[in-house]
Amino acid sequence: MVSRSTKISRGKRGVAERTLKVEEEQLLDYELALVISPEVAEEKFDATLNNLGQLITSLGGAVSEVTQWGKRKLAYPVKHFSEGNYVLVQFKLKPALSRELEAKLHISEEVIRHLLIRLS
Repeated sequence: MVSRSTKISRGKRGVAERTLKVEEEQLLDYELALVISPEVAEEKFDATLNNLGQLITSLGGAVSEVTQWGKRKLAYPVKHFSEGNYVLVQFKLKPALSRELEAKLHISEEVIRHLLIRLS
């Protein structure tokens, strides 16, 4: 069940702005690009990906696909690393929980950079 409410308000210049509110219970499609530290051993790399999948499912989401791009050179140094292991994760999650996911990724020592994109 999706409930939508429409609110029309006046902006700075008197132009009507329309905002659309979608019920928070709906799962949306997300794509997460990760750069994992090259110092992470292969066993710990797999454990990191498993922990990420468990984190998403514990937040009420569902992982669709995990694509490992392998070790690649970074365009510029990030946290003193010139290489990183790239991973692309596609999943569904409630919009309200995306900030919590990003906060936990930011704290993680294995993840040196991430980008979360809402697809739908």
